[in-house]
Amino acid sequence: MKAAVIVTPGQVALETVPDPAPGPRDVVVQVAACGICGTDLHIMDGEFAPAYPVVPGHEFAGEVVAVGSGVTEVRVGDRVAVDPSLHCGECYYCRRARGNLCENWAAIGVTTAGGAAEYAVAPAKNCFVLPDGVSAADAALIEPLSCAVRGFDVLPRRLGDHYLIYGAGTMGLMMQELAKRCGAASVSIVDPNPDRLATAVRLGNTAAVTGADELTRPRGWDVVIDCTGVEAAIADGLTRVGPAGTFLQFGVSSYDARATVEPFRIYNKEITITGSMAVLHSFERAGELFAAGVLDPDVFVSHRFPLDGYADALAQFRAGIGRKILITR
Repeated sequence: MKAAVIVTPGQVALETVPDPAPGPRDVVVQVAACGICGTDLHIMDGEFAPAYPVVPGHEFAGEVVAVGSGVTEVRVGDRVAVDPSLHCGECYYCRRARGNLCENWAAIGVTTAGGAAEYAVAPAKNCFVLPDGVSAADAALIEPLSCAVRGFDVLPRRLGDHYLIYGAGTMGLMMQELAKRCGAASVSIVDPNPDRLATAVRLGNTAAVTGADELTRPRGWDVVIDCTGVEAAIADGLTRVGPAGTFLQFGVSSYDARATVEPFRIYNKEITITGSMAVLHSFERAGELFAAGVLDPDVFVSHRFPLDGYADALAQFRAGIGRKILITR
């Protein structure tokens, strides 16, 4: 089969690789669509992936074309979205139901071959069967949505809270949509990219600005979410959290990124700083939300590339052009 392969950091190529075969509790998925996100850039830049070469692609959906001998709950012909998380189930954190912090953490498309290919293997337990009417070509959005749902699991989610979100890319827009449905009194979003701000406005929010100084909220915001991973945005966002508020570090930063905090203010104003890592007990809920129409794929997906255009798609994503970019069959 054909697959996009990150051969070494900085080098990606379309290669012919062996067709995958399912283990006893695995399925083989013919990939209909695979999303590109910031994690793929980190892998391309030599971070995250423990070994190269690797087939990227942890956001994908498609049709089951083969099942292992022990699989009964998923059938050939089912259309599925795949949770890429591979938890050991045995370590300290897995035994405490925190598989996203697994000490032996692995993921399809990061540590094992992913969905930037014609076919991919996944555990049957990781498959969310798509209901009728949900397009497999759009359902690659379920994985990033499941990360956003996990983010909201660690937030207070009080009715009438005021939200400030940094970054109007795919994840920032998803956070905006979930905040609106959590009873937010206001949702404001900050991004230097006017095209992305236009999408935020199209989806309906309180304010979309290029800098938080354009907003007026003397008491600060109840919830501030960074979806950029950019040091300057994080540093600014930390200053915008109001008393008793929460700052969520959702965006993925580089390993060497640093941000300064004010310990006295955190103490004196009872500010919570927290993080959210990938997916945890949120994939099925994200699938159900997606099926219920929480996201409009026509708004969220801006570009679709063929598999042989993976390198171009990755370069476009790095340049910040568009919203969600999908590799499609």
